[in-house]
Amino acid sequence: MRILITNDDGIHAPGLEVLERIAAAISDEVYTVAPESDQSGVAHSLSLNDPLRLREISKRRYAVRGTPTDCVIMGVRNILHGRKPDLVLSGVNRGQNVAEDVTYSGTIAGAMEGTILGIPSIALSQAYGLVSERFNLHWETAEKHAPAVLKKLIAQGPPPGVLYNVNFPDCPPDEVAGVAVTAQGVRAADLIGIDARMDGRGMPYYWIAFQRGAYTPGPGTDLEALAQRKISVTPLRLDLTDKSAMTALAAALA
Repeated sequence: MRILITNDDGIHAPGLEVLERIAAAISDEVYTVAPESDQSGVAHSLSLNDPLRLREISKRRYAVRGTPTDCVIMGVRNILHGRKPDLVLSGVNRGQNVAEDVTYSGTIAGAMEGTILGIPSIALSQAYGLVSERFNLHWETAEKHAPAVLKKLIAQGPPPGVLYNVNFPDCPPDEVAGVAVTAQGVRAADLIGIDARMDGRGMPYYWIAFQRGAYTPGPGTDLEALAQRKISVTPLRLDLTDKSAMTALAAALA
């Protein structure tokens, strides 16, 4: 099995090294093509106005000055030209990618691009929060549990146009309470805001800021699974059409 790996945290991210070890547990042909720098939050963007710079770091390991989407295209169309990967893995992301995160995430986007190119693709993320901190994640949880989960997902195989989004809970490996197949959850809309500041010359500048807040995870969602210390597996479709709304919309526009 030929595996192509990417991420959005960048070529030097610890989660990428974790994913390389995970991939090595299920294949002896692994290629890494990851962004040169942190691309968190770039979603499914392409670099159309700037050239892509490719740097070979070591055997089967490359950095691209571009987005995760660029990296997958570069890997499939250039580095592995004529030798299509059997699987694309994206991650392991620093922090969960659940609920509305999936629309912003470069990690999810890497798996989306693999799916568009007709390759089974899986995004992986390691949650952190109240138990751990941003720089003290339970990477060992993803590393221990991912190979078994991946083998089952590979055997099942995603339907055309579907990718799998896997999130590991914020707890040590032996405290994981199982695996749950989940739906995409919904958080409160007021968890994102603007942090206004002043620079040294008295000019305003702004950061997009995330804040902690109370919300109730919906039943059967990725949010609920992580709260219950379960591994969340969510099938995501590339087709964003709301088919249930089409009849009413057609009648309204007739």
